[in-house]
Amino acid sequence: MAANGMIKIDQNLCKACELCINVCPDKAIRISKGLNHKGYHPAEFVPKTCKACALCAIVCPEIAIEVYRDK
Repeated sequence: MAANGMIKIDQNLCKACELCINVCPDKAIRISKGLNHKGYHPAEFVPKTCKACALCAIVCPEIAIEVYRDK
């Protein structure tokens, strides 16, 4: 059974590079419709689909993603 997880994205650090979206095998990240304080449409978490693989956190150049895994 795969672990269930969640991520937290610091939307003020996100520059909408979309690397996390492209690498996510579970499609647990999408681009937000809103803007952050820098004028970017930041990435946002899609609940109930994350398996906590942490690929998104690894590729994030801004270190804006934290991954949490359920036990």
